[in-house]
Amino acid sequence: MSAKKAQAPIHTPFYYGWMIVFIAGLGVFFSGPGQTYSISIFIDFYIEDFGYTRSTVSGLYSTATLLAGLALFMMGRVVDRFGQRTMMVVVGTLLSLALFWNALMAGAFMMFVGFFLIRLLGQGSMTLIPNTLVPQWFIKKRGRALSVMVIGGFASSAAFPPLNAFLIESIGWRSTWGIYGGAILVIFVPLAYFLVRNQPKDIGEVPDGSPRKMGTGQEGSELIEVNEKSWTLKEAMKTRAFWFVLFCVSVPALVNTAVTFHLVSIMEGKGLGTGIAATVLALMAVIGFPVTFIVGYLVDRFRVHYILAITFLGHLITLLVLYFTNAWWMAISFGVVWGIVNGFERIVLNIVWPNYFGREHLGSIKGLAQTTMVIGSALGPLPFGIFYDWLGGYQQIILITLLFPLTASVLSLLSPQPRYEDYHVRNNASD
Repeated sequence: MSAKKAQAPIHTPFYYGWMIVFIAGLGVFFSGPGQTYSISIFIDFYIEDFGYTRSTVSGLYSTATLLAGLALFMMGRVVDRFGQRTMMVVVGTLLSLALFWNALMAGAFMMFVGFFLIRLLGQGSMTLIPNTLVPQWFIKKRGRALSVMVIGGFASSAAFPPLNAFLIESIGWRSTWGIYGGAILVIFVPLAYFLVRNQPKDIGEVPDGSPRKMGTGQEGSELIEVNEKSWTLKEAMKTRAFWFVLFCVSVPALVNTAVTFHLVSIMEGKGLGTGIAATVLALMAVIGFPVTFIVGYLVDRFRVHYILAITFLGHLITLLVLYFTNAWWMAISFGVVWGIVNGFERIVLNIVWPNYFGREHLGSIKGLAQTTMVIGSALGPLPFGIFYDWLGGYQQIILITLLFPLTASVLSLLSPQPRYEDYHVRNNASD
């Protein structure tokens, strides 16, 4: 490796991986226009301007999200092939164009395509790529690095809903989409192109910024060996842990999206207003933010499947608090508990894949996991809506939903990190 190729894009007094964490966090932030918490602000304006029913818009959104989830699996393979830097630039550019498309929307077909593009490129790809990039740069400090990266997610969920409401009221929903498209194209895409590198070895570094050992080569130094086993997707799929964890990561997507989508209606059914629902969502973000740093510390020191099981135990408690909520202070308690659980899941659901299966094929593996999560988020709201139409409330479906985190908690305990050597011993014996 020449000295020129070993240089970081800019000189920093700290390990360059933290610059990568910053850009990754910015990517997660700019996934906001494709997230449910942001899109939901536009829905009533679509209904008013186009004259569609709520069921029509919801149906277009759910179908587009489902198809985006299925397409996301291929995105993971493309990331493995072309690298995170290239795909960040390409996806950022395409997301910008998709937002311009939404600004020009005219009719149900364009609305469906717009939903599909911003869900695939925003909610899916702009979270997938950062979550495969940061683990390339950290191993021992992976939990702490991811806890810093998810600041972008909390900032996004806190900023976009009120910003959307303000901009739509001020300049209209079409101009709002245009502003977001321009911001991503002008701010994020150039930073990704100039500052992102796929792996530490691209700039002559190693994960965590570990020191080099002296060698006798022409360059006078030799990078220390990174001892981390990398599984292919095919190999990972032959382990029990892969399928158990895959089910586990789909549960928060299903449950959280269902509760978030119907939260205003749930609170109104309990005699509480829209303001309480908005307060709960804000509390979730405020409480979850500091929790991620604690979890980042924990996952660097304890086995991930134990932290995963604790996370789903928290989901059980959250749903139970929601079920029994009948006063404003219980709704606030629900928001606090939900925020704590959200802080856990933002770290542990992302760190489990690189910790279990390595970094080399992480795009393909995480792509399949992200596909499952997006499909879960597409299917989650539907049962809640059906039960509301049938029974006039949500209490019964909340009780049924308890089965999902309960099952996930058990499966987490049954899913310790698989050993690469044991896998090959078993397969060689079967041959």
